[in-house]
Amino acid sequence: QLLLVESGGGLVQPGGSLRLSCAASGFTLDSYVIGWFRQAPGKEREGVSCISSSGGSTDYADSVKGRFTIARDNAKNSVYLQMNSLKAEDTAVYYCAAGVPSDISIIQDTCVMNRYDYWGQGTQVTVSS
Repeated sequence: QLLLVESGGGLVQPGGSLRLSCAASGFTLDSYVIGWFRQAPGKEREGVSCISSSGGSTDYADSVKGRFTIARDNAKNSVYLQMNSLKAEDTAVYYCAAGVPSDISIIQDTCVMNRYDYWGQGTQVTVSS
């Protein structure tokens, strides 16, 4: 079976930090683009960040740029999302996803994807005083 499992969510005060983990089971992540997404109640799912298969390129939504950092550790077959300076509007269920990159994405070392093959179950992040 091919599974992604998120962990690290929880309750944190505004201005605090959390580190989310995405661990793969049944496959290795070193050849996949990885994305982080989030969905709050009543809102559309939005992309938060992504990292290329090589780890050499990353992208962030404007709303989190400068506060969140994505990284991968192939030795641990995991991807992380470090979230700093958290705000109430960051409250959501966070999902990681893995997708096979296109040939051009590999050549250009980008993480732009229109389809993700595997999704985690999500982890709740709540930012509140």
